Amino acid sequence: MSLRFHEIAEGDHRILNPFTDDKLALLGEVARLRPGMRLLDLCCGKGEMLCRWAAEHGIEGVGVDVSEVFLAAAHERAAELEVAGRVRFEHGDAGAYRAEPGAFDVVSCLGATWIGDGVEGTIALMLPALAENGILLVGEPYWTSEPPAEAYEAFGFGPADFLSLAGTFDRFEAAGMEVLEMVLADPDSWDRYVASQWWTLSDWLRANPDDPEAAEVRAFLERCRRSHVEYGRRYLGWGVFVLRRR
Repeated sequence: MSLRFHEIAEGDHRILNPFTDDKLALLGEVARLRPGMRLLDLCCGKGEMLCRWAAEHGIEGVGVDVSEVFLAAAHERAAELEVAGRVRFEHGDAGAYRAEPGAFDVVSCLGATWIGDGVEGTIALMLPALAENGILLVGEPYWTSEPPAEAYEAFGFGPADFLSLAGTFDRFEAAGMEVLEMVLADPDSWDRYVASQWWTLSDWLRANPDDPEAAEVRAFLERCRRSHVEYGRRYLGWGVFVLRRR
């Protein structure tokens, strides 16, 4: 899906992953955040995690994202939560971002391991910025049970793109990481992320019937609906994993 389609579909979202407010709050607790800790969030989207944790836990940090639309929302959220002095957002390719070595207590990349061509490559991108005893937060899909071949086609995934939960742990271990904690999405989390996009997309189509991209957006909406109800709810999981160097 193009960035433009993301920006349309997630126009009414604050959290751009299948996490509810409660799940995001739980993740902040299990990550053992403390005032003054520094977070680098790669592919930060609208900056909800960084802004909220700055407000709730007193952390500081930097968010990087390629979408100017999402970053505009991130700046607005930082102002709304009165944390603009503790967070900064930078426009750019998160996969090419180079931070000061060891400058961050937490480095996160939620739902965007494509920036490093998969889990191991993305972890390799994240580690240079991480302090010696810091943690990574990696959000990644996994299969809850073996999907039929049609599911790969419906989602546009290759068979090796995502594995089972145990197979995902194997990838973390192969990258030299230990899994300390995890917070997993559930079917309701997925519904709130995916199903709530249908209304947003439908409204956009009604408001923009003559847009050159309208036919593509409509096809995307139909694929999203069908893939979620036919395969996503049954086979596709997602979680954020708290990792530390072995």
